[in-house]
Amino acid sequence: MDHRGFYFPRRRWAGQRSEAARNAARPGALGSSLRPRAPKEEARQLERPLGTRSGRSPRLGVYWIKDIVVAVTGENMEAMKSIIQKYQHQRISLVEAGVTRHRSIFNGLKALAEDQPDSDLSKPEVVIIHDAVRPFVEEDVLLKVVTAAKEHGAAGAIRPLVSTVISPSADGCLEHSLERARHRASEMPQAFLFDVIYEAYQQCSDYDLEFGTECLQLALKYGHIKAKLVEGSPDLWKVTYKRDLYAAESIIKERISQHVCIVMDTKEDENHVGHHLEEILKDELNHVEVTSRLPCHAGRDLEQIMSEQCYTYVCVNVMTSDIEETRKLVNMLEESNLSILYPVVVISVYFLDYKSVPFDQKMENLMQIREYAKEVKKRNILLCGLLIHYPQYPTDLLYEQICIYKDHSGPEEIIY
Repeated sequence: MDHRGFYFPRRRWAGQRSEAARNAARPGALGSSLRPRAPKEEARQLERPLGTRSGRSPRLGVYWIKDIVVAVTGENMEAMKSIIQKYQHQRISLVEAGVTRHRSIFNGLKALAEDQPDSDLSKPEVVIIHDAVRPFVEEDVLLKVVTAAKEHGAAGAIRPLVSTVISPSADGCLEHSLERARHRASEMPQAFLFDVIYEAYQQCSDYDLEFGTECLQLALKYGHIKAKLVEGSPDLWKVTYKRDLYAAESIIKERISQHVCIVMDTKEDENHVGHHLEEILKDELNHVEVTSRLPCHAGRDLEQIMSEQCYTYVCVNVMTSDIEETRKLVNMLEESNLSILYPVVVISVYFLDYKSVPFDQKMENLMQIREYAKEVKKRNILLCGLLIHYPQYPTDLLYEQICIYKDHSGPEEIIY
């Protein structure tokens, strides 16, 4: 199944409006509520423009979305090109935004139509339209609306109303109110068979293009298609006001910290201390997924984890005291370009038994981490070293060591 979609930035600050139709999943949008002459999608969280947050690593989207079309106002075109280049986003085409939402979406649809001689894009079977200011849409929501659109012709996400909708009279008095339980809020993303929505836009009146806001209504009005309504997740909210940026940043930080990958240098079926560490992390770190993988010979497994946007790695070194395995992991992270989007944290853990190898010899090898950490920090990889040194590995002692580390140590305190 061929899927495309649009981003459509919302409003521009100068009082004009701009919307970008886009090919599938990642929100980014122009907005009028934050500050003059700066689109919302360029507002920054954790040193990145908001509009790039919904992308999954450099691919900016899910694998089954073929192309992404973003409608951008003329004065922001060069800025958007710079963002795409800086964060290495792929499969993105830019089109000129219109002065209203529907005009911008129509421009995006035209870029995907077969009758555009200057376009390198081909017509898709299904197109997804999404707000750029909704950066937290999940892949399962996209899949649900696409599947429903293929069956029904059109589909869109909905959410329960959180406030009652009222209609005022011309003199500012209450005329009537809607029963909240019977109505829903129309959200994004929405998906359509391409021919359905493109033909609907071709039939739109000037009034529709100037004042309309609901794509599903156009499919109903001009294509006689009753859209399937799909219950959306609470994460579909829009970043509209400046205060929303702080909430968005908090969500981003929480999501990044929820996935931890443990890389060990022994086979998974061996009963070694690394597995005790894994068990303790699962118990102590709430809402964190701990994944255990083999280190050197499981390149594909690690690549898969990296593609899932894991930004925290614990490299457990049981069999060796040098940093070669850590270097291999860091090299893989660099090649994945993961650190372009967010800082990546690598904690290299060593369990040393002074009875087997002299402590001074071990420390001499481990001191290399300090200089290596300075080097990779320039590439947005934060490398830390943790030394757990005792002759035996009882679970209760290990538990105590990890709790001390968790409660009292920051990454800068652990670097050798």
